Order: sequence, then structure tokens, then C-alpha cells
Amino acid sequence: MKIIIGGCGAVGTQLLKMLSNEGHDIVVIENDQSTLEIITANFDVLGLNGSITSFQTLKQAGVRDADLFVAVARELETNITACILAKRLGAEKTIARIDNSEYLQPTNRAHCIGMGIDALVYPQMLAAREIVNLLSQTGTSEVFNFSNGMLSLFVIKLTENAPVIGKTLSEVTKIEGELNYRAVAISRNGKTIIPKGSDTFEYDDVIYVISTPKGISKITQYSGQEKLAPENIMILGGSRIGVRAAGVLENQANIKVIEIDKSKCYELSELLPECLIIHGDGRDTELLRQEGIEKTDVFIAVTGNSETNILTCLQAKKMGVKKTIAAVESLDYIALAENLGIDAIINKKLIAASYILRFTINADVTSFMCLLASDAEVFEFIVRPGAKITKGKLKDIDFPKEATIGGVVRNKTSFIATGETHIKANDHVVVFTLPNAVGRLEEFFN
Repeated sequence: MKIIIGGCGAVGTQLLKMLSNEGHDIVVIENDQSTLEIITANFDVLGLNGSITSFQTLKQAGVRDADLFVAVARELETNITACILAKRLGAEKTIARIDNSEYLQPTNRAHCIGMGIDALVYPQMLAAREIVNLLSQTGTSEVFNFSNGMLSLFVIKLTENAPVIGKTLSEVTKIEGELNYRAVAISRNGKTIIPKGSDTFEYDDVIYVISTPKGISKITQYSGQEKLAPENIMILGGSRIGVRAAGVLENQANIKVIEIDKSKCYELSELLPECLIIHGDGRDTELLRQEGIEKTDVFIAVTGNSETNILTCLQAKKMGVKKTIAAVESLDYIALAENLGIDAIINKKLIAASYILRFTINADVTSFMCLLASDAEVFEFIVRPGAKITKGKLKDIDFPKEATIGGVVRNKTSFIATGETHIKANDHVVVFTLPNAVGRLEEFFN
């Protein structure tokens, strides 16, 4: 696939990292020469110094033959304009990064599509949505829903109290009887394992579990932690992520938002009428005590500073908060934050890049996720009629060993896949895979 990426900020660079070993023909357009030199030195791409809204630069990049044009520059207007021009000049699909939610309103989105923009990516909204998904599960560092929740992927760190420790995958399956969930991968000491029946669960493992709705209640029980129904939530930082998350949650729980900028507090009080807005520094432990941190179920730190978010979450945990969630922009800090005991990490550029990446797969992909604590990826494929995967039972079709099918949605039902499962056309299939198997997966679903 020929892909043109316009802008090499955080999202663009992360997207390049994900695509670098997939064999695509990639052209990068960047107006900052020094940034472009770093990109071309680290990735096998063609770099062009120029503006993504320049006709000449777009033509020089070969936009006429592009399968995908992605505009992820910092300015919304630049991305919108670039996508319109790219489409008119011949690009097959265009994606624009935005930072204004009004573009996502149905009528406005329709206008964008009419102008030639196939998809809009709003990183802050995607990050806020992930925070909301996380809040129902203690012990879960990530949770993703497929086919409107008919299948879900949970990422769980096993505590010393987890009853599955020391048991094999086969033993846990036998205990359950009816198969409503399944461990599809284990992350251990920095290595991702696609488990077989004889593999044993160990303390501190990060387990990736696919579940039907019936199995969700059991998952936290087997992680060694209890399910949490948060009543009191404290959000540090009136960022776009914080505002969107608070807006969804304000009618479900008692929300307190702490913001250090006094003028912004007045804006937040109008945007979030059901929330208590507090002017102050969230790093001040005395302030946290005064605002009832000891009665808080969930503490969410989404300021623009990763270090502040990590440190305040650690402090909140020490003061008795059951669950902490931190927005961490630097990928180098993610493993550190997880090892320090923060329950969940949000990285909006990784979430946004994952959303964009599904458009590069040569198959019908409705969902794609790149996981924080693992080098693995998760796809939701729609099976095309006549696809190779429909030619027999899963145990008989030589499916890649580096990948595993977790669950299937067929019509209005979902179920966990086994070796005896026979995939049919139009099934939605959730696949957990290591990066080196992605190319072979396309052969099975096309």
C-alpha cells in the first residue's frame, strides 16, 4: 500500500513506528527540516520537506497514486485542507486529525465526507472513551469492546491472590465448564506469549482475556481483585480528555475536577454543571485531603505533564484510592508507570495511531488496537465470502502460530473460539496477533 503521512509530530511518528515493518511504500511530508532528517534516519521512508497544503508538494509525494493520505499536523485547519486537496488530486482514502468535537456531529461529519475526508481522528475523544471503559473494572489496565460489546478484551495483571496462579490454561478452562472467556496472550518479563493449554499462569503476569458478556463478571474474580462500582471520582486537570471524560461520567458518579488555572475553572464550571470544580494544585497533598481523597474510588490524572500525572497517581494510591489512571505522553514512561503500581495508562497518540492503522490492512477490519504492555495487536475482521479461514475447522487450516482467534460474533450472538470452531462468511472475528503474523492474516480473511 502507498501511504502518505502529512506531519511528523507525536501521532505521525507513532504511526510510522507501527507501519515500519509492514512493507508499505511510505512518503512523509514535514515542513521542519530537522524533524524530517530524524525521521528519515530512523525509518525506511521517503521524506519531503514542505507543506501538506501545497499542490506542488502533494504532487511530488505521488498523491495521485496514494492508497491512503493521513494528515496529522498540529493545526486542524491544515489537516482538513490537506485532505480535501489530496482527495481531489487522486488519493483513494484520506484521514484528518482534529481537535474540535463539533466536527464529529453527524451533520458536520457528513459535510467533511462530502468534501473528500473519509475519516476523522480526535485523539482526546478516543482517550476519554477509553477512560470511561476502564472505570467498571478494578485490576484492568485496558479494556476494548468489539461489535458493541458482544466481545471484550480485558488486560489484567495477576495479583498474589489470583486463584489461577500455578494453574495451566487447560485447568482453568476445565474449572469453568462453559467457555465464556479465554486467555489469548500472556505478557511476562517483557515477552508476549501466545499460550497453549500447558502454559501456566504466574504472579505478576499481564493476561489478555477475550470474553463474551456472560464471562465478564468472572474475569476480575480470577485476577484476584474485586469489581469496582465507582461513586466518587477525582479528575486532575481540565484538559480536553478530562472534560470529555467528566462530561460522560457526571451523571453516573460524584465528580470533582481539580484545575490549577483559575480562569479555566470558570470555563469548566459552565461546561460541567454537575461536577464540582476546584481551583488548586493537585500535587498539594493537603488539598487532596481537604477534598476527600480518602473517600475517592478513582483518581484520574490528565494534565499536560506526564511526570505530574504519574506522581499524583502514586500519591493518590498511597492515600487509599482504589484505582488510578494516568495520561502518559512519553512512551518511555509507560513501562515505568505500570511497574510503579498505577492501574491504567492512557496514551492518546498511541490510541490515535492504532485507530488510523486499521485503514492500512488489506481486509475488512472494523477495529484495531495496539496494546501498551505488549508488542501484540488486536484486530476485528469481517470474514469475506470464500475467505481461506472458512475452508475448515480452525485446527485444520494452518492458522499462524503467532496469532490466535479469541472470539466470534455471528448474527446476534457471540462465542469463544476453539479448535473445533468453523468460521463462516460475514462472521466478526477477534484476532490477537504478534506483528510478524499480520501479513499472513490478510491471506486468511481476504
